[in-house]
Amino acid sequence: MSKFIVSLSPHAHGSDSVERNMYGVIIALVPALLVSFLYFGLGSAVVCALSVAACVFFEWAISKYILRREPTISDGSAILTGLLLGFNLPSNLPVLIIILGALVAIGIGKMTFGGLGCNPFNPALVGRCFLLVSFPAQMTSWPVVGQLTSYADAATGATPLSLMKTAIKTGDASYLNQLPDSLTLMLGNVSEGGAGTIGEVCGLALLLGLAYMLWKKIITWHIPVSIIATVFIFCGLLHLASPVYADPVSAIFSGGLMLGAIFMATDYVTSPMTHKGQLLYGVCIGLLTVIIRNWGSYPEGMSFAILIMNAFTPLINTYIKPKRFGEVVEK
Repeated sequence: MSKFIVSLSPHAHGSDSVERNMYGVIIALVPALLVSFLYFGLGSAVVCALSVAACVFFEWAISKYILRREPTISDGSAILTGLLLGFNLPSNLPVLIIILGALVAIGIGKMTFGGLGCNPFNPALVGRCFLLVSFPAQMTSWPVVGQLTSYADAATGATPLSLMKTAIKTGDASYLNQLPDSLTLMLGNVSEGGAGTIGEVCGLALLLGLAYMLWKKIITWHIPVSIIATVFIFCGLLHLASPVYADPVSAIFSGGLMLGAIFMATDYVTSPMTHKGQLLYGVCIGLLTVIIRNWGSYPEGMSFAILIMNAFTPLINTYIKPKRFGEVVEK
């Protein structure tokens, strides 16, 4: 007969569970996934399906044969990691590179630390950054929207972020004239030049996912709003100071900012627990993203900014704590 240990009151019960939240985020990603199929066709389907299948397989295999414990792939976390990894990849990435990215994301980014709830860094971003450093040419070859009939041989072009980077490096603001208008960037239908990774192209679809997660109370507004607001303010000040810096609206809807702010930075395990901590976390991610984008070696800085702040999450949790129940605050 099993013994139950009941703690002292008060007791609280909620409907939250790992499965509910993981599958809730997956549902929130559906609009962006459908848009990626529309824009990239076969390439998007291949990359996302292979990434999800590889992540689920590696988590099952590592749990069963290396950690010697019951696999927990049914909780949806491996599916979500695979989908987010796929969203961070170009739609013409070779198959073997996708599988390697999934192995690094699950094997190094997650299972090395003990599995779900123990990983200090976002596993999907660990996989993406590993591939970006190891295969820079393949990871920065961006297919043009509308290449529906091919996969590996899709035509490629310059992304809005690369145009912004060129304008800053050369000091020539005329490069910014090649940027699509704000509405086109928000919808993701960039017909000239490369659009970016699979999941970052349509800001409107990502905002629909954010609205769904806020409605279902899967996440709170603190992290995504603080990131987006910080980038908007910082980029606005830079744009006012010099015309070589892009306007803040274009900066927000270019690259992986929306995807990272809504779906990557809000990861439960790797983000702070308190609302104040989340606001500080989001502001720092926004600042680091703008700094890396404008003055770093890479046109995009969102992934690196999130991983850097993942490392500071334990420190934020240590120094920004909620008031304990019944605690008397000295005046």
